[in-house]
Amino acid sequence: MKILVANLGSTSFKYRLFEMDDERLLARGGVERIGSDQARIYCSLGDRQWEEFGAVADHAAALELCLRQLTQPDIRVLSSIDDLAAVGFKAVHARHLTGVHRVDAAVLDAMEAYNAVAPAHNPIYVRAMRLLAERFPQLPLVAAFETDFHRTIPPPLRYYAVPYEWAERYGILRHGFHGASHRYIAERSAQLFGRTRLRVISCHLGGSSSICAIQDGTSVACSLGMSPQSGLPHNNRVGDFDVFALPALMRETGRSLDELLHELARNSGLLGLSGLSNDVRDLEQAAQNGHARAQLALDVFVASIRHYVGAYLYLLNGADMIVFTGGIGENSAAIRRGVCQNLDWFGIHLDENRNRTARGETPLHASYSRVQIWIIPTNEELIVARQTRDLLRHCPPAPGARVCS
Repeated sequence: MKILVANLGSTSFKYRLFEMDDERLLARGGVERIGSDQARIYCSLGDRQWEEFGAVADHAAALELCLRQLTQPDIRVLSSIDDLAAVGFKAVHARHLTGVHRVDAAVLDAMEAYNAVAPAHNPIYVRAMRLLAERFPQLPLVAAFETDFHRTIPPPLRYYAVPYEWAERYGILRHGFHGASHRYIAERSAQLFGRTRLRVISCHLGGSSSICAIQDGTSVACSLGMSPQSGLPHNNRVGDFDVFALPALMRETGRSLDELLHELARNSGLLGLSGLSNDVRDLEQAAQNGHARAQLALDVFVASIRHYVGAYLYLLNGADMIVFTGGIGENSAAIRRGVCQNLDWFGIHLDENRNRTARGETPLHASYSRVQIWIIPTNEELIVARQTRDLLRHCPPAPGARVCS
């Protein structure tokens, strides 16, 4: 069974193609600058790479071009589109909907209802899914929602202190996100530790960041709440923020609510604080050269991570593992050092030499550390591929049908 997992941006289409009989990665690639006459279409198969440039009108055209590459004689991973069992999507959010679903009108409507809650993700995915469903009606599309892993979060950590009917009627709850990443970390941590009864604090740090408390393989808390805008500061999204600051800003600036929400979603986070960049690598370099606001952005980021790590140490009654993943978590020794410093009382001791030279999946803790500290590169696409495979096995598409009834 071959499954293609798609990761969409506003002008990009990235994919990984898996053979799910043995969970082997067959190829990866994508398209950059969709909508341009000079879009880049690329493919990687082991140590071989292919690249071409041309006009790509939309995400459906991007998928078509990627499939064309994958069926070329010198690549030949697929003989035709009919070799694909499905396309799986790491979907983010939908109103009154989570889990794994065949994409149909009801799923798209539920996602579209939360366009304003997940503005950086939902509109792109909804538009692309509609295009793909129209262009490839025979190809099953599957949405695996990031909120699914967090359905086990207990009510005291799930409800906001707002009128109860807001939660029941409108879904105003702490839903949590990055579910595919945290699920992978839960599974891989259990493999590395050799048992499933395990307390893990998963730190997914990247363009979008979150912390998850994992007890015996299940999520019991997540720093992300009702929307992906919450929790830690993100690359250009605000993170936790006092909503009562908004009317004050509206009065002071004369700007509308929509304008301020745009600022919080696009020009805040690390970018807003530093006034320089949303990339931690740029900020670390600038801070070394004396850029005060770059240092402030990094300090606020680390302080927020430590806030949630501390809360989850209390919640879990300690930890067996602290895991760093995501682009920042895997690559920034300085951020990992900042998060782990002065935690001796908790039995958390980072080995500075290991931390400084770490590459790939590797332990970072000192030999005497009671809590293990690891880098584990995440594999969200494999999780989505597994979820897609399991859904198709449970509910195979009828001949000629798009929707599983």
